[in-house]
Amino acid sequence: MPDDDITRRRRLFDDELVGLDPDDPEAQEFADHLNRMQRADPAFTVEGSLRGVADFAEGSTRASGLRWWTAVVIVLLLLLGVVVGAWDQLSAFVAHLTG
Repeated sequence: MPDDDITRRRRLFDDELVGLDPDDPEAQEFADHLNRMQRADPAFTVEGSLRGVADFAEGSTRASGLRWWTAVVIVLLLLLGVVVGAWDQLSAFVAHLTG
């Protein structure tokens, strides 16, 4: 699998990033960014949704400052929505049982 990644990266540098040094860390990060932007996966499948979450998580770990705090707020709001929804369903279930 690592050989495939190296081959893909060399092909990317040969085809689209002509003139950039393949060993430069900034050029490698740009090549990874370009690969993510060109990837066209269906987002309506479970795998596509999970890949989107994984991309969000990877992007938030690379972020700093305001972008990192924005990612933290988004995650906390999602968790708050899950907790409120679970509490609502649980209270309705308990009310139905005692009802």
